[in-house]
Amino acid sequence: MSSASFPLNDKKTIRAWAFFDWANSAYALVISTAVFPIYYSAITPDKIDLFGMSVSNSALYSFAVSFAFILVAITSPFLSGIADYGGKRLLFLKVFTTMGAISCMALFFFKDASWLWFGTAAFIISTLGYAGGIVFYNSYLPMIVTEDRYDMVSAKGYAYGYLGSVILLFVILAMIQKPEWFNISKDGLAPRIGFLLVGIWWIGFARITFRRMPKDKKGALPDGIVKKGFNEMAQVFKYVMKDVNIRRFLLSYFFYTAGVNTVIYLATIFAEKELGFEAGELIVIVLLLQVVAIGGAYLFAYVSKLYGNKVSLAIQLVIWMAICLFAFLIVQKTPFYVLAGLVGLVLGGIQSLSRSSYTKMLDESIDDLSSFYSFYDVLYKTSVVGGTFIFGLIDLITGSMRYSVLTVGIFFIIGLIILMGVDFGDRSKKSELAV
Repeated sequence: MSSASFPLNDKKTIRAWAFFDWANSAYALVISTAVFPIYYSAITPDKIDLFGMSVSNSALYSFAVSFAFILVAITSPFLSGIADYGGKRLLFLKVFTTMGAISCMALFFFKDASWLWFGTAAFIISTLGYAGGIVFYNSYLPMIVTEDRYDMVSAKGYAYGYLGSVILLFVILAMIQKPEWFNISKDGLAPRIGFLLVGIWWIGFARITFRRMPKDKKGALPDGIVKKGFNEMAQVFKYVMKDVNIRRFLLSYFFYTAGVNTVIYLATIFAEKELGFEAGELIVIVLLLQVVAIGGAYLFAYVSKLYGNKVSLAIQLVIWMAICLFAFLIVQKTPFYVLAGLVGLVLGGIQSLSRSSYTKMLDESIDDLSSFYSFYDVLYKTSVVGGTFIFGLIDLITGSMRYSVLTVGIFFIIGLIILMGVDFGDRSKKSELAV
């Protein structure tokens, strides 16, 4: 059945679409945040030779994240062009999912320092598969539901993703904390089995999505598809440059989201190396952060309703600055649990409110909003590159992750200063008509 005649608002199709979030969010939580960063730091040498330089393993991990997102940022316009105009969503969704899941499963063989470059490469490729697949996954939303259900169905996907990833993380946490329950005795085997399970979970549940999504167009990709994708990005860039408030908001967003995502990717390594947290303790902290983030998203949405987007975002940025300062000063474990709670409080809020703020600033007359969100996504990924690279560079120069964390605080300061120049007030009427 072609996408043009595909039935909209079908409950089974919506559920199948949401299951992709259930499938790939396990990677985001277990590999990107909770388990793999700790494992990477534990089994790799403290100092590693990189192009003739001696770098710390935490700096190398930062650079690996940066490189993965450079690849994603470069390919995003091309992927967006295929998603919007090529009619091959399902093919490329399968390709990136398979590439990411297999690379994730390959991390099972990352058993010691002799496999350092294999493990680093597998992590980079799996991150590329995860981020690339999201482009096509998101592009299905207007194909399966009517516009009045975008928010509800999108929220359902997030809910599925949160629930699924936490369930699998609980299983992996049990294996790490109580290996005897699973007849696991070899040191370091439990996390590696966890990486294998993430890949199986990812590609296994994704098949539910594959079976229910609209079929691809027959035939080869149309000529000029790559050029079309980049032309769309150029048009979006011109539009953004003409609107001073969107331009300022996105510049602010670039800086503060660099700080947010650097914290997401590197907080567990910081806690392990600087404060001596063990793997089980860190995973508990990540679970705490995830739960608090849900409440934080609703809390700051309410603050925004009362006082506006600008005030709500500004409050959160001040809290993020305090988090960076406290992290620099903390020397004991107990205060870090409080710090993790603060991160959770502003993590969900800053992400959800940033996206809704951007949506409100777009004119309702824009025909192809997918390119605007693709531009937003490229900006997001580029900020991750910048944030994690600078974090790793400061770590390399100073030999201490504490100064890297303090540097991240500068991102939030710059973001707040620029945000103060954004006028949200004159867009209140437009926001009612926006997507």
